[in-house]
Formats: sequence, C-alpha cells, structure tokens
Amino acid sequence: MTVVADFDLPPGLEAGQPPEARGLARDDVRLLVAGDSGLRHARFSGLGQFLSAGDVLVINTSATLAAAVDGRRPDGSAVIVHFSTLLDDGSWLVELRPPGRATGPVTDAQPGERIGLPAGAALTLSVPAPPAPRTTAVRRLWQARVAVEGDVRAYLAAHGRPITYAYLTGSWPLAMYQTVFARDPGSAEMPSAGRPFSTELVTSLVAGGVLIAPITLHTGVSSLEAGEAPLPEWFRIPVPTAELVSHSRAAGRRIIAVGTTVTRALESGAAPDGTVTAGQGWTELVLGPDRPARVVDGIVTGWHAPGASHLSLLAAVAGPDLVRDAYSEAIRQRYLWHEFGDSCLLLR
Repeated sequence: MTVVADFDLPPGLEAGQPPEARGLARDDVRLLVAGDSGLRHARFSGLGQFLSAGDVLVINTSATLAAAVDGRRPDGSAVIVHFSTLLDDGSWLVELRPPGRATGPVTDAQPGERIGLPAGAALTLSVPAPPAPRTTAVRRLWQARVAVEGDVRAYLAAHGRPITYAYLTGSWPLAMYQTVFARDPGSAEMPSAGRPFSTELVTSLVAGGVLIAPITLHTGVSSLEAGEAPLPEWFRIPVPTAELVSHSRAAGRRIIAVGTTVTRALESGAAPDGTVTAGQGWTELVLGPDRPARVVDGIVTGWHAPGASHLSLLAAVAGPDLVRDAYSEAIRQRYLWHEFGDSCLLLR
C-alpha cells in the first residue's frame, strides 16, 4: 500500500538536531492529532488531552545500541559497520557503509571478507541477507560472524556510537537516542516514537487514568530502499500486557501503540478477534491492505520518509485517507521529520 509514498518532502523539514539542541524540551515538539474530530495541532506535552481514562498506551522497552563502529577492509580502506540484528545462532546482520555522509551502503563487499574492528576485534561476512525476492540487487545487509572478547553488545557500548544519517548535523551522545522507557538493550536504531515522552508527561498520563503496558521489539537498521519490506525483528509480549490489552479491548477501551514497533509486536500476537497472546520470537508480519490492524486503535508516531514501509502500517491502523490527510497537513504546517522531529497521533 503506497498511500502517501509518492509525496515530496520539501527542503528544510528534516530535523537535523535533537529538540534539546533547538531549545525545546523532549515533550515540547509539535503534535498533530488526526481522527474523527479532524486535524488538530498541539504540543506533545498536551498528549493527555486527547486520551481518556482507561485507554491503554503500549510502549517499547527496547534500548538503543551504540551500533555504528569504524572498521577497516582488507585493502585498508575505511568502512562503517552498522550492527543491525543479533540472530539466534550468535551471528549478526550488519550493513557496511562508506565513511562520511554517505547515503547508501557499500556495494562491492564479498562473502568471506574480513572487516577489522577496534581493539583487535573483527567480523567476517558470510552471506547477503535477507535472501528474499523483494530485496534489491544491492547487497545491503550481510550475515556476519563477529570475533570479540565477551558479549558483542558490551563491545558496542565500549567502541560504538549511535547510527546516524546524512540529514543529521553534529554528533550526539547515546543518551539522546534513548527513550524514557528504554530498559532492554537491543535496537540498532531508536524506537523513536517514544522519544518525546518525558517522565513528567508519563506521570501526568498515569495520574489521569491512562494505563501503560510494556512490550519489547528490537529494531534493525532503518536504511531500507523505498518500498522494501521491513526485516524480521525479535519481540516479546509479557503476560500482563497481553491480558491487559485483551481485557481492555473487550471492555471497549482504546489500545494506543507508541510507534510502528509496538504495533508490529502487538499485531504479531493478535488473533482475528483482537485477543492478544503473550509470547516471544521473531515476527515477519507486514501490515497492509491484506492484513489490517486487529487490536491497535491508534498510534503515536513520527513522520516517515516517502516510500517507507511504515506508511502501509499506519494506513493499516488508521486508514489511508486519514494518513494522507495528516501527511499533507504536516507538510503544509512544516512539521519536522525523522527521529528528532515532530509527532503525530492517529486515531481511527
């Protein structure tokens, strides 16, 4: 579903810095609310006025890794390794990118290539991944064996930095890429829909009767080609969350997902009647016209680039017309895009 995939993002609408660097608090970014009452504009700190007591806000506890590491190819040339996903056999999906402000991956990597890493570590490329028909000809992601002392995540904490892209200006510490809900390290990139939440806002929501329930989904790299399906991702739905969501939905309460990550996880555990089952594992679910949302009634989200697969997910929750209207309004009102940008609340 390409409901708004063909829109043009005007110059100047990419947030190149965290809101704190622009003189704003985390929860002071702009919020566009789209639903039956039309389109409304607010600040994220005012989210509570659009939620009701008994609504269930489902959040992602995944913490962001320092997943970008400088490497050296066999010919001595520099490369940046993006650690995307830890697989069950201990190998990793990685992406190789040229140093500097590159906008795409290294295209000439080969199976068996050994990449030197800081502190004597190394990784060896195995096979291009994922081997799916819809992937492009470019070998964007590779399965790789990583040789380090101890745990790879601990190694990244010592030698890595956050993944960044060309639209960002400056370098920012890992703390800028963590949400207030972050507890479980594992995401290559920040589950950014949760970033505008502050502890004060969460306290206010809870005091107002909004229920908050956790899931975990570890995100991979987001630098996929336009129209490319999302990667398999590891998720966990705890028993209390599954029970709360199922009972609340049966009682007519709204289930609001904080981000596409939460939506994908919840819907991966959802039966056709909207009942959610606890569990953990890998999800390959792609929401769209053939698989609309079963349990999620609304979504807190950032603004996604043209062609992103996330747009189909948003339409599966809120409907293509509402998503199209929201994006058109956001462009007219010059909302800011990407992980440090503004936010949207879509309510079907």
